[in-house]
Amino acid sequence: MKNNPFGRKGWTPDHITSLTGKTYVITGGNAGAGYEATRILLSKGAQVVMLNRSAERSTKAVQALKKEFGMDAKVRFIRMDLASQASVRKAAAEVLETTPQIDALMCNAAIAQVPEQRFTEDGFESQMGTNHYGHFTLCALLFDRIEDSKGRIVVVASLGYKMGLRTMQFDDMNWDQNYHPNRTYCHSKLAQMMIAYELQDKIKAAGKHTQVYVCHPGASATSLISTSGSLPMRITYWLMSKSPLVQSAERGAYPEVMCATADGLAQRALYGPTGRFESVGPVGQGTLHDYAYEKPVMSKLWTVSEEATGITWQV
Repeated sequence: MKNNPFGRKGWTPDHITSLTGKTYVITGGNAGAGYEATRILLSKGAQVVMLNRSAERSTKAVQALKKEFGMDAKVRFIRMDLASQASVRKAAAEVLETTPQIDALMCNAAIAQVPEQRFTEDGFESQMGTNHYGHFTLCALLFDRIEDSKGRIVVVASLGYKMGLRTMQFDDMNWDQNYHPNRTYCHSKLAQMMIAYELQDKIKAAGKHTQVYVCHPGASATSLISTSGSLPMRITYWLMSKSPLVQSAERGAYPEVMCATADGLAQRALYGPTGRFESVGPVGQGTLHDYAYEKPVMSKLWTVSEEATGITWQV
């Protein structure tokens, strides 16, 4: 563990002074760590635009947030399903129409531990289609607005990137031959990380200003497993969430809020808890393994992702 520049307690929202005049766009902001991140940002005076799949849950979330922070709280949602490329394109168009400034796009939403192979409407394996391809398209479509705002892209990854293949399975991106709920999820999160690090390289080469950060929530009591995991996995995780090895959803939100707001962060890094197994504890810079930024794999993944989504992303 590196020395934490934020002190023994690590980064906390106390390090934020004011976010008045800032605008943050977050996927999956109506539940779990995404909701807690939205709460923190609003508490500091920011405007938050949530991109969520469920209009009903989003409406309730906005109502709850306005009840907590006042009816003048600047929070709204745009319906978006990351599993649908058409939905992502439509939502991105609405963001561009209604949101003149994006100080950070926070790629928070995900599905995990899907018990059996399923496909999105575009024919992608569901975890890759939602977590990776959905966010790839969203980032590409909003990039120019983020760049004009001299903003950031924050990718919420997972320590699971260490628990899968540790590379891309280019010959079977849909996992037709070896589908596994966890390894396939880990594959999708590694893909998100690789695209983030490849984007850093492209931005540097183009002389542009957008900053890209990668973080993870550690072991946090969020709704991730409960929304897509199998019943045994949901029960197991519920039991784990009652132990000291799992922290609150609010603390799970700290790394992504830090990456969206703090100055002086390294980009080729992975931020999250720095305590036991880097799954709980003070938030700071953790361990990043070099297979997460293996250049030939990152570059090929970028090309494969452009071809799969039909997006030509010229940074």
